[in-house]
Amino acid sequence: MTPPVAPVTLRRQLGLLDAVTIGLGSMIGAGIFVALAPAARAAGTGLLAGLAIAAVIAYCNATSSARLAAIYPASGGTYVYGRERLGAFWGYLAGWGFVVGKTASCAAMALTVGFYAWPSHAHAVAVAAVVALTAVNAVGVQKSAWLTRMIVAVVLAVLAAVVVTALGANGFGASAFTLSRSSALGVLQAAGLLFFAFAGYARIATLGEEVRDPARTIPRAIPIALGITLVVYALVAVAALAVLGPDRLAASEAPLAQMAADVGASWLPPLVRVGAVVAAVGSLLALILGVSRTTLAMARDRHLPTALAAVHPRFGVPHRAELTIGVVVAILAATTDIRGAIGFSSFAVLVYYAVANASAWTLSPDEGRPPRLIPIVGMLGCGVVAFALPAASILAGLVVFAVGVAAYRIGRYRERAAAAAR
Repeated sequence: MTPPVAPVTLRRQLGLLDAVTIGLGSMIGAGIFVALAPAARAAGTGLLAGLAIAAVIAYCNATSSARLAAIYPASGGTYVYGRERLGAFWGYLAGWGFVVGKTASCAAMALTVGFYAWPSHAHAVAVAAVVALTAVNAVGVQKSAWLTRMIVAVVLAVLAAVVVTALGANGFGASAFTLSRSSALGVLQAAGLLFFAFAGYARIATLGEEVRDPARTIPRAIPIALGITLVVYALVAVAALAVLGPDRLAASEAPLAQMAADVGASWLPPLVRVGAVVAAVGSLLALILGVSRTTLAMARDRHLPTALAAVHPRFGVPHRAELTIGVVVAILAATTDIRGAIGFSSFAVLVYYAVANASAWTLSPDEGRPPRLIPIVGMLGCGVVAFALPAASILAGLVVFAVGVAAYRIGRYRERAAAAAR
């Protein structure tokens, strides 16, 4: 077998606040601006139950990821965990799911920037956003962390203004709590769609090689970021249901903007539009950061072209991986549909986390194994929710994973043939 590329290690520059901020920037982003409407369309007021299910799965995933990241503080996240705990194929499967799923997420976030900033030129604006943020990431992770901190502060302020104004005008309306006739499948679909907005905490783990004292920092940063995000999402969802009701929320293209307009505060709709753009920029920044690190790890092991394993001698970042991801995302942002990207991304990332939970199951008590129920619930939850998503998302996900598995098998066959020839 061809040996992996000797790694050039990245600099450990990020502390607890940086790690929490990057996680928040990944989760409290454009997902909350775009995921509520399709979730309400699937489940009505059952979207609150879907949010709870997504949060439970996310907690299990976060706990498993944190325990694993403390043991394997290297770039790549579950790609590394699956490889080390389950074998090379499962690590590859997780890495493939993360790279393709989160590349689709990048395109969705870029398009969110475009549709909120300049709807008539949304695709062009999306491409420009990808180019700009790829350049920011290419000059160093510290600059990315600083920018993400500023973005998180702005988005939290906007969401707080929306929630306080909406609930002040309408209170906790009965429509927010009246049970609709949503099916179990609809609730699970809502959970899968809302999971799209939760799935940023692993960005902390994928940066394990750049975090100071990762065995201590990562297990603390992940639950802190997840807990803050859950509280924010629950408040926003209740406010949206209180103002719009489930039917109008399901029909809305921009639910938070419509909610802001309905409460009669003239200053709020422009603020929400700016907040959506800033949130999408924050998510896109962190997504490109995380996808490039998993690409780096896979390139080191020759599952992707080895040229992508290069680390810039001055800035200490995987510049070729970042530039490659930037180009691919820019192409997708110019050509794809945002809703299809959300469903496909959710399916791929749920597979990624199923591997993370399976990896955590193999930990021993001496390695900090989580309670047995956590990886079991996480793994089963990921599988059930993934296959409850719309059929088109499931089919697209299965096709892309089949392509990835075929590429893996072909690569291993060529390696064995080359070894035999020698």
